[in-house]
Amino acid sequence: MSAALYDRLKDVTTGTITTMLLKKGIRRCWMQGPMPLDGSGRRIIGPAFTMRFIPVREDLATPESWAKPISTRGAIEAMPEGCVAVADAMGVTTAGIFGDILTMRMMKRNVAALVTDGVIRDKAGVLASKLPIWCAGVAAPASVNGLTFVGWDEPIACGGCAIFPGDTIVCDDDGAVVIPQNLLAFVAEEGPEHELMETYIVNEVEKGAKLPGLYPMNDETKARYEAWKKSRR
Repeated sequence: MSAALYDRLKDVTTGTITTMLLKKGIRRCWMQGPMPLDGSGRRIIGPAFTMRFIPVREDLATPESWAKPISTRGAIEAMPEGCVAVADAMGVTTAGIFGDILTMRMMKRNVAALVTDGVIRDKAGVLASKLPIWCAGVAAPASVNGLTFVGWDEPIACGGCAIFPGDTIVCDDDGAVVIPQNLLAFVAEEGPEHELMETYIVNEVEKGAKLPGLYPMNDETKARYEAWKKSRR
């Protein structure tokens, strides 16, 4: 079921998704901070696999902690194929939570993307790994310089949004949005229609149409739009 819904979302922008969710009263769905690292223009869709960091605790956040079962390394081995890894780094931008070796392993495990309100390190190697990444920037220091990793697959906050495991994440050049599980079908059904409507509006603007009555549409414009849709069939 999700695969079919994801297929319907492939041409729906994050901007449109925020509008669809606003109709349901959801205002906090766009994550503040994560932006595409490479600006390739791609759109990624997948279920959220959550990870959580808390403020640094010097006795716990050490290089030795990387070898413990509860570590970013352990989390990567638990990631299912096709997931979007979402890491709550509390907006900390002075410690890179993932580097080239970790992103390379995520690619080998067929993870769809990494989204975080934190930053990455080893930028050249991370880009070479080809893992799509939405983050808040780059920093040389390792994660344990500023954060403590505490677990995965639990509700988190990322960029001011509540993210639950299994929520749908959509990422494009405008950033990353979260679609609550119970609203996925609604967005997948309404989103393509909204995109088609905006295509019509853009066509009309290109012809010189004025915005009042066009965007948003009045009844006369809606009638013309419906006729336009029928002509495309």
